[in-house]
Amino acid sequence: MSFIAFLILGLIAGAIAKMVLPGRQGGGWIATLVLGVIGALLGGWLGGLLFNVSLEEFWSIQTWLVAIVGAIVVLVIYGFVTRKSGNRA
Repeated sequence: MSFIAFLILGLIAGAIAKMVLPGRQGGGWIATLVLGVIGALLGGWLGGLLFNVSLEEFWSIQTWLVAIVGAIVVLVIYGFVTRKSGNRA
């Protein structure tokens, strides 16, 4: 998959993850979309490592599922980290 297609996949996966996981993750939509790209990368890496699934084809359902799950995982971790650091102040 090309770099531009990967970015688009990550942005859309981040938006879907935000809809699936509403709440106060902080950072707004731009941070969510950036985290979606990171999550798609994480999902692709973990999917390849654990299930032999990769982010090769843009229109593959497996590609979308690992990207969205990766984005959700990154959003949950980001929400946990920002919630923890917000309570220290």
